[in-house]
Amino acid sequence: MEALIGMLVMLFITAIGFLFFILVISIKQVNEYERGVKFQFGKYESIMSPGWKIVVPILQSWRRVDVRVRTVDVPNQEAITKDNISVQVNAVLYYRVVDAKLAIIKVERFYYAVSQLAQTTMRNAVGEVELDELLGERDKVSERIRGIVDKASDPWGIKVESVELKDVVLPEEMKRTIAKQAEAEREKRAVIIKAEGEVMAANNMAKAARTLAASEGALHLRTLQSINDLSSDKSNTVVLALPLEVLRAIEGIAGKRA
Repeated sequence: MEALIGMLVMLFITAIGFLFFILVISIKQVNEYERGVKFQFGKYESIMSPGWKIVVPILQSWRRVDVRVRTVDVPNQEAITKDNISVQVNAVLYYRVVDAKLAIIKVERFYYAVSQLAQTTMRNAVGEVELDELLGERDKVSERIRGIVDKASDPWGIKVESVELKDVVLPEEMKRTIAKQAEAEREKRAVIIKAEGEVMAANNMAKAARTLAASEGALHLRTLQSINDLSSDKSNTVVLALPLEVLRAIEGIAGKRA
């Protein structure tokens, strides 16, 4: 009888120990930045919020999902722009999980799926724009890529926060062509500025000539002033040009004497 009682006590202690072990291994901790997707008998049951949760082994299972913003470094992708120029483009994509249930149930390895989708979308978006637009309006191209990826990943419970184009690598021949184009543009602006300056100078000279012509003796005084300015430097050789009016006056005097 005592042996039977001892055996029953041993079985009870073993059962209590087994239940305690099951309880310990059933406790799962979900951190504040995570969510848990709980399954029972292979079917979705609920979303596990942060804290300690009970997941019964064998009968239940769960998957941990990080809901913080994740970064995807999109590697160099070779693409051809709308004007048939080959370029290499890389970017960085920021996204987060807004629905842990969809991220686990609807797609396998959602982080890998988002990366592949971003690469494909970036190549397609670059092919829809010309090189000048790609270089000068990166923000617009980035926003277009973000919108496409965000819409395509909505069924997966993914929210794309932003996409930033990091670098656009051009062929060496295209770099030289762009440099020549920029140099020609600068020369064009220089010629235009010089021509505008000559027009302004000509207008001012015409205005000064009208002012001198309107005042008697003004041209003579201006000539004397110019001679005075030149006389300050003895190394200059002064060639005096007499106004036509003086020559005509001398001719008139000579004609009268004759």
